[in-house]
Amino acid sequence: MKVEDFDYELPPEAVAQEPLPERDQARLLVVPRAGGELAHRRVRDLPELLCPGDVLIFNDTRVLPVRLYARRPTGGQVELLLLERVGEGRWSCLAQPGRRLGTGSWLVFPDGRQARLLARAGPFWTLQWTREPEDWPAWLAQHGRMPLPPYIHRTRDDSRWRLDRERYQTVFASRPGAVAAPTAGLHFTRELLERIEARGVRCAFLTLHVGAGTFLPVRAWRVEEHRMHGEAFEIPPQTAEAVARARAAGGIVVAVGTTVVRALETQAEPGRRIRPGAGRTECFIYPGYEFRVVDALVTNFHLPRSTLLMLVCALAGRERILEAYREALRLGYRFYSYGDAMFVTPLRERQ
Repeated sequence: MKVEDFDYELPPEAVAQEPLPERDQARLLVVPRAGGELAHRRVRDLPELLCPGDVLIFNDTRVLPVRLYARRPTGGQVELLLLERVGEGRWSCLAQPGRRLGTGSWLVFPDGRQARLLARAGPFWTLQWTREPEDWPAWLAQHGRMPLPPYIHRTRDDSRWRLDRERYQTVFASRPGAVAAPTAGLHFTRELLERIEARGVRCAFLTLHVGAGTFLPVRAWRVEEHRMHGEAFEIPPQTAEAVARARAAGGIVVAVGTTVVRALETQAEPGRRIRPGAGRTECFIYPGYEFRVVDALVTNFHLPRSTLLMLVCALAGRERILEAYREALRLGYRFYSYGDAMFVTPLRERQ
């Protein structure tokens, strides 16, 4: 299977650069897996599309403000994205402009702290601090910015960074550790969650800390040759129990976001249930995959040639999803992290 089979043309103006005033007013393109006409709704209409006994599963990871600015001793600015600790005082990171950096380069941060780039493996640098912050959360809150993806354009002094601190985070984010937001969850408000539960639909949570892989393109020519970057996850017992109850009630399992899909499918058990637990997943889902847990999916519109687009195509079919993307572009839907959403419905029709 060729990576180019998952390509499509996207005009730059279709990429949302900032969130809508209200999270749940985003448009919702309803795509039946079983075929039939597409429908156009709003995210706030989602309760009407669900049935009592269903379960929605969300990713409660919390995004860390790990985008940092530093300067080289020569005065050049460097932008860093901290990824994870890899040793005492050492972090894995992405850095740009990478072509101007070399092994041994020193960096100076706004508070005077210094760090050195020790080594590079592919796009990843190892950063060694001379003196780490004693209180990382407080230090990042003061000096860090939200790690927006590169297609959302911000200057260093852009006033929208303050808005991003709130809106590039779900309202239920509680487990710090992600370097990118689980963007499907950005559409949900507390009021919408209450309306969903009032419908008799259960809301459950798991954690998958979105990692560096979300920033990396698929460089392989063939889909099957790509390898996912591992990401840490945890599924609590109450979420596994919520899936079991939905199955017993004849309800469906709706994943809110591709990260939820990957975590659930990693922990799939016979009987279309899941086992609780924690670990790291490198689960790569593309067409031909047989879903063992997930029936339906709420998701955003994804980049061409991306593993996220491949996952959605695996659920509903490549031609079906690319047709839906063409329709969304024709009608002016907003794409990517701050954009609109899709609801890929179950294979079987429900009354």
